[in-house]
Amino acid sequence: MSALDGVGTRRLVYIVDDDEAIRKGLTSLFMSVGYQVETFESVATFLEFEREDASSCLILDVRLRGENGLAFQRECHRLRLHIPIIFISGHGDVEMSVQAMKAGAVTFLEKPFCSQTLLDAVKDALALDSARRSSEQSSMALRASYATLTQRERDVMRLVITGLLNKQIAAELGVSVDSIKQHRSQMMRKMNSRSVPELVRKATHLAGLGKPFRGVDENAF
Repeated sequence: MSALDGVGTRRLVYIVDDDEAIRKGLTSLFMSVGYQVETFESVATFLEFEREDASSCLILDVRLRGENGLAFQRECHRLRLHIPIIFISGHGDVEMSVQAMKAGAVTFLEKPFCSQTLLDAVKDALALDSARRSSEQSSMALRASYATLTQRERDVMRLVITGLLNKQIAAELGVSVDSIKQHRSQMMRKMNSRSVPELVRKATHLAGLGKPFRGVDENAF
């Protein structure tokens, strides 16, 4: 059984805990509200698992046999494994909870915890992951659109977002105004932009992705 978000994306909860009873109890809890669940007794078996391309979160025991949940959290950052983590612990450890939260954990729950508190945390974690995935998909689409531009269209785009008029761009590039109009029309179509402000917003986002649009000032429009 699996839960779906507004666009039909499967939602998964991964559980890493060396206590089988905990794994079974949490599995029952999450399946009762429609989530798909996968459980693991160690971080090694979790890493070996071929995870689905879906919104997900990780329930992680901070103290595993021979393993440290906080160390794995750091390893996730190193591996660029983007998954929201909810820590659970059978020991009250303020210092560990602070470290986990500073490193980006969704929350840190001490056993025994209220089922609803955990469900609320999972809901928040899945929403975070869904938003991240949506943002990444938008970025990929934007990069793909930019990749379709010819060099001349990229030159025109670079000058359009600075606020230059067609005749100024023509003078800058040494071509006719009619040629600039044609390149500009093609560029706006490929970038799926209906206005200069919209194009500027996309150029600003591209700048954040490492494309050549540093210093774009949307307020200029």
